[in-house]
Amino acid sequence: MRRPRRKAEETREDILATAEALFREKGISGCSIADIAHALQMSPANVFKHFHSKAALADAICERHIDLMIGRFGTLDASAPAPERLCIVVRKLMEAHLKDIRENPYLFELILLMSEANLPSGRHYKQLIEALFLDLIREGIESGVYDVSDPETLSRHVASAFASVLHPILLAKTDIEELHDRCDGLARLINAALQSSLAK
Repeated sequence: MRRPRRKAEETREDILATAEALFREKGISGCSIADIAHALQMSPANVFKHFHSKAALADAICERHIDLMIGRFGTLDASAPAPERLCIVVRKLMEAHLKDIRENPYLFELILLMSEANLPSGRHYKQLIEALFLDLIREGIESGVYDVSDPETLSRHVASAFASVLHPILLAKTDIEELHDRCDGLARLINAALQSSLAK
């Protein structure tokens, strides 16, 4: 007896959930499309119909993880003044990445793949981080704390400045005490620049 046909989106979600579980268990390099298909009792061709490669599948998992993570920090401590929120958000983002590196090594492997292949999720992450800083800068301008004439450009520079405490590959290679010191120092430096007319 044939199984009833499922919606493409349901099948796609099943593939993503199963792939993520297998990546977590075996690592990306230790898991093939055939393994994912076998776990789902479907043909590899059916998996390829939804994701044309293992990299595309990893990219979709990264995209989902990034959206969930950035969404948590978009409204973090919304009542705090912009300079204080900037410090809090960057520190929390850094801690979230460090936790993933410790507890979900498969995610670190995904991020390595993402950065080396220049996948869409990497560009999406960059855009979300820049948008997060843009919102913070605009709040600071509206409250009269920041003295900035071009917040869009400055948000890109701020994101680049914080890369040494937000990029997972750089985080994995740096001592935790140094990271905390660097994060606090960068936040003070950037806040001082945003509050100065030199930021114009």
